[in-house]
This record gives sequence, C-alpha cells and structure tokens, in this order.
Amino acid sequence: MAADVLAGSGASVTVFDQMRSPGRKFLLAGRGGLNITHSEPLEDFLNRYGPDRAFLEPAIRAFNPDALRAWCNALGETTFVGSSGRVFPKSFRATPLLRAVLRRLVERGVVFHTAHRWLGWNEESGALTFTVEGDQRVDVVADATVLALGGTSWPGTGSTGNWASILGDAGIEVAPFRPANCGFVVAWSEYFAQRFAGTPLKNIAVAFDETSVRGEAMVTSTGLEGGAVYAVSRLVRGEIDQHGVATIAIDLQPERHHDAVARKLAHRKPKESTSNWMRRSLGLSPVAIGLLREAYGIRLANDPDLLARRIKSVPVRFAIAQPINRAISTAGGIAQAELDATFMLRKLPGTFAVGEMLDWEAPTGGYLLQATFATAVAAAKGTISYLS
Repeated sequence: MAADVLAGSGASVTVFDQMRSPGRKFLLAGRGGLNITHSEPLEDFLNRYGPDRAFLEPAIRAFNPDALRAWCNALGETTFVGSSGRVFPKSFRATPLLRAVLRRLVERGVVFHTAHRWLGWNEESGALTFTVEGDQRVDVVADATVLALGGTSWPGTGSTGNWASILGDAGIEVAPFRPANCGFVVAWSEYFAQRFAGTPLKNIAVAFDETSVRGEAMVTSTGLEGGAVYAVSRLVRGEIDQHGVATIAIDLQPERHHDAVARKLAHRKPKESTSNWMRRSLGLSPVAIGLLREAYGIRLANDPDLLARRIKSVPVRFAIAQPINRAISTAGGIAQAELDATFMLRKLPGTFAVGEMLDWEAPTGGYLLQATFATAVAAAKGTISYLS
C-alpha cells in the first residue's frame, strides 16, 4: 500500500521482501475469506481501537473504510458487505486482490527484490544492509525508507520480529510482543480434551467484565480459541497480567433470557437422562453439555432454575495465553511516542514504520487490515512530504 501511494506520486520505489514471494501474510489473512474492513459508522468503527484510537484515528479518517473499498474497486476487485457488516472482496479471496496490486505496482515501475533480509544499517555509510541467499550482503542507499516488517504472529510468513533488536540498538523503544486476538490455555480434564478437541461451540456469548460478545469458540486440546474469545482477549490478557488468572463466562443460550431457559427445562420426561433433557429442551450440543460438566461436575443440577442459571453462565478459567505464533495478531512493537504524526521515527529522520510493527491492537472484523493500510498511506504521504 505504501509502495502504491509512493509510486503513484512519481517516486522511484524498490520493495525488499524477506520472503521469496510478496504478500505471504496478506494471503494468510484471506485464508478463510478476506475481511478487508467493516461497514459500521465511522465513530463506532474508531471506538473498536479502544485506548489506541487517538493514535490511529487521524490515519483512519484520512483513509477510511470507504476509501479502502474505492481502492479495491479501482483495482478491479469490487467489494460487498456481509450479513455481519464485514466487508469482503467479491471474489472473497486475497489472491486476486494481491495479484491486482502487484500488477499495478509493476506498471508504475516498482522494483521487487525478494529473499532479501534486512540487517539494519551500514555503520560507515548509513546505507540499508540486506543479506541475500543467506550469506551475500548488499548495501542500498535510499532517500527515505518505509519499514513494514510486521509483528511476530505466523512467523512462517516472514513476520518474525527480528527487526526489534535492530531498532532497539538504534535507540528506538520497542515494547515486548504479546499475543492479541488469541486463544487461552485451559486445564481441561483428559476426557473433555480428547472427546471435544476441534469441536466448535456455536451460537454462544462470551462475557468478561462488562463486555459480552456473541459468536463462536473452538475447543482445542489445550484450551479455547475463536472469534468470541478473541474479542475479549485484550481485557483477559490485562487481567492475567494483573492478577495471574482470568475467568470468562460463557452463555450457552444467549438468545434466551434466564426465565425462558428455565421454562424450557420445566418439562422433563420421567427417567429422561440429563443430557437428553437438555438436548430436547434447548438443543444443547454434546460439547456444550460437556462444558457444563467441566465447570459444575458430572452430576448437573436437576432444578430447572438453577440449571438455567448455570447454562447462562459457564465459568472458564484462563491463566495463560496460547503461544504467540498461534495468535491472529500481536500487541507490542515500536512505542507510539517514537513516531511523529506521519509515522516517521523521530530519532531516525527519513525512516517510517507502519502496520503491525507498531504498538497497537484491534479486534478481528476488518479493523486490523484497515488500520494497517491506513498507517501505510499516512507514512507514504509523510515520505512524499519529507522528500520534497
């Protein structure tokens, strides 16, 4: 995105990519459907960034979701709004959009050098230094540099975070990386882990503190992940950091109030097992019933009112996040105070940084890609201003 804006202004642009082909992480982001942005009103959209709103707001207002959709349309990839308000390219995939971007960049004269890993700067000349094919070193002199090196999630795409020590040695404050939009480890019983690993909990609500999110979660052999969990992961991670443990509450019947659940349970057939009773009355899945038993014991309450309360609030205890390489995104990175309004590093004039390598985070739903693109546009425009 930065290269597109810069080349469109007439700048001579070279992209150095650590991987053998560009856009690896972009392709991964679109693996299950490329959620490019969200269609909700801009004020609501901006509020999704929580305490990072002030940092990102100018860039997102300057390149908002409508602008991102127009950019896609200009590349021949029209977009549509899904039932949840999320925005996708018509093809639903990342590959056609990436190809269109690369095609336009080549047409605008952008040069690509792949399999080039950045090592920092030449101490004598100040040139950018890269290693090629593992041992050959190349120095490159540039009038300005935009760093778009990512966080540390999904390192197989090239997003390794190795750059943190380079910038740290240059005096730039880099906050430690932490998993964001992540799952958490749960001490399941051996039976539950073996029986239900890989099974989704559908149509639930996950609540923590005063936040409740409808969606799905996925049981893994070691814990719980999925969209509804990711949505509260920032709050949960903060609670774990402060107190060493966090407990969420899962509502297995979010579309029904407690009284409605209790009424459904009020009519139990003689000699009917507890599992069949809950399946017939409420349509609870085996994994949902198993989760209830993990929390409240094998012998569940027979009283409809008490059982309804438990179905509406199943506690799940977290003590640690899943490993960072399994996270959808990361928090941490270059401290916000190190950047000016154009995303230029104050201590390194002419060097800009964008995207996930900056210390901010956002929920899934299009907010991650929107802010990443918006910071790239802002940095590219800042680079144009700097060069002039």
